[in-house]
Amino acid sequence: MSPAIDVIDAIKQAITPIIEGSGNFLEEVTLLGGSPKTLTVVIDSEAHLNLDQVTIVTKAISDILENLPELGSTPFTLEVTSPGIERPLTLPRHWKKNHGRLVEITLNEGSIIKGRIGELTNTAVTIDGDEVEFSTVNRALIEIEFKSLKAEA
Repeated sequence: MSPAIDVIDAIKQAITPIIEGSGNFLEEVTLLGGSPKTLTVVIDSEAHLNLDQVTIVTKAISDILENLPELGSTPFTLEVTSPGIERPLTLPRHWKKNHGRLVEITLNEGSIIKGRIGELTNTAVTIDGDEVEFSTVNRALIEIEFKSLKAEA
């Protein structure tokens, strides 16, 4: 195992209890760059996170990381963020969180399905009335929708 992996594992082990204790999930940890390095922690929840929630978790994570021996004296910038709209849906909870939203799914065999996320189970999701097994999904991305201000007037 490389030293970078050991550091990432140590970070995950140290911060996961704080993140889960706040009702959130740890999605990803990356440590990139030169000096200072950028430590990015991606957190998610079953509902959409707001800035106050991210700020509280950031403070708690920062306090833990300041004393983490695996980081040594290496200077780093901490970024705590939630998954962006461009992040693929990979777990059932990602689909549940985005219920009702428009999604584009690329299936393993290459065809594309677009539609609204409906009901789901641990193994499948309903898209506009059709069931799609998660095992057949190669990639799924939320489509950005804009409301027309004219239409509301």
